[in-house]
Amino acid sequence: MQREFQSSTEQSLYQYKAGLGEFTKKAPDIAQAYNAFTEACFQEGALSKREKQLIALGISLAMQDEYCTIYHTKGCIDQGCSDTEVLEACGVAAAFAGGAAMSQAVTLVQECMQELQQQKH
Repeated sequence: MQREFQSSTEQSLYQYKAGLGEFTKKAPDIAQAYNAFTEACFQEGALSKREKQLIALGISLAMQDEYCTIYHTKGCIDQGCSDTEVLEACGVAAAFAGGAAMSQAVTLVQECMQELQQQKH
């Protein structure tokens, strides 16, 4: 059965989760260790979960990692970040990573924010 997606963002998140599921079946020890590590990294601490998502988005852009950019844009929205906060984090990434980060900020991040916010309504 073919799955229908409401947006490219939804499709990318589904593909990432499906791929992670397959990876976990084939290499469970690695997946479990990685998941435990990243869960610990994103727990509330001296930095809030919100701040950590903004940092992760900036790093994702600088690394030109499309799936992580989508995932952490969603994380920013889920943590209550405003559009302005997300775009300022994108600007900081662009200051360090140049045009590649900025091109993703003005296309992919804005598309994700728009699609994810439409799904909330």
